[in-house]
Amino acid sequence: MKKSRRVKSEFDFQKVFKRGKSFANRQFIVYGLLKEEQEKFRIGLSVSKKLGNAVVRNQIKRYIRQSFHELDSELKQNMDYVIIARKPAATMNFEDTKKSLEHVLKIAKFFNRTNRNKKNNHVKIERK
Repeated sequence: MKKSRRVKSEFDFQKVFKRGKSFANRQFIVYGLLKEEQEKFRIGLSVSKKLGNAVVRNQIKRYIRQSFHELDSELKQNMDYVIIARKPAATMNFEDTKKSLEHVLKIAKFFNRTNRNKKNNHVKIERK
């Protein structure tokens, strides 16, 4: 994830916290703020020292960034996202982290419907 795609300043974080909408599951809290003038989404990460040492915190951040990288084409682009990791995130592997983030992003309706439907293009079988 390029540094230009990250929320870095305290001002930007506070703007997302105050004006954005929040959604959560057991592992993550996700704040989202629509920014019309922005072409690509940006993400900000918050991983507390309570979750572990620097190695653990950096691993959690890498997993979150990679998950967003893989979900890039499916997410709403003109937004700022701030993700706060909760305690259970410290023991999760990459696949679990991605599933958990997908879950909370689906609850928040931060996915583009058209791109999401193309990926999950299942054939419906009708019973008679």
